[in-house]
Amino acid sequence: MTAETEAEQQESAGKYPPELLAAIPNGTIFAYNLDENNNAGGMKVRWKIRVANGPEAARWDARQADAIREALTWLRKHPQATTAR
Repeated sequence: MTAETEAEQQESAGKYPPELLAAIPNGTIFAYNLDENNNAGGMKVRWKIRVANGPEAARWDARQADAIREALTWLRKHPQATTAR
């Protein structure tokens, strides 16, 4: 997470009362579909955001860190696949 993103999150969190943020149940899923007409090659993009807190959030953070580490390792081993032609 970049410092800018973290600052934006802190700023947006300050816009809402804590009671409202606490009212979002653990396990809630927010899904966002991007307009495929505005994406390169008409690719369909969907984001799913699951609300988690406590030990469950820690497990998801660890899982995400492992996935990012794996992707970066692959990119380092396959640099030619990521260069522009």
